Amino acid sequence: MAMIWREPGTRYQTLNIVKRGHYRGGGLLVWAGIATNGRIEVFAGGSVTAFRYRDEILHPLVPPFIATMGTDAIFMDDNARPHRARLVRSYLES
Repeated sequence: MAMIWREPGTRYQTLNIVKRGHYRGGGLLVWAGIATNGRIEVFAGGSVTAFRYRDEILHPLVPPFIATMGTDAIFMDDNARPHRARLVRSYLES
């Protein structure tokens, strides 16, 4: 389940509409988030494991983001299995 939030009465405004294309064949796993530089991270292939999440997303991207945002920053995830792994929780707590 996904949670979507937008201002009341803005449902059909252009900025709230995302066009999607349907393609046959292979897939592409895309991890995306809102960051100060609008960056989208794309995994070359394979599944997201706790190790990959920590090493390829958290470690290089989150500390600079938090430093930019300051002490008011809130880090959230969607409770996916790799996000909740003991390895990741330990990393975030440190």
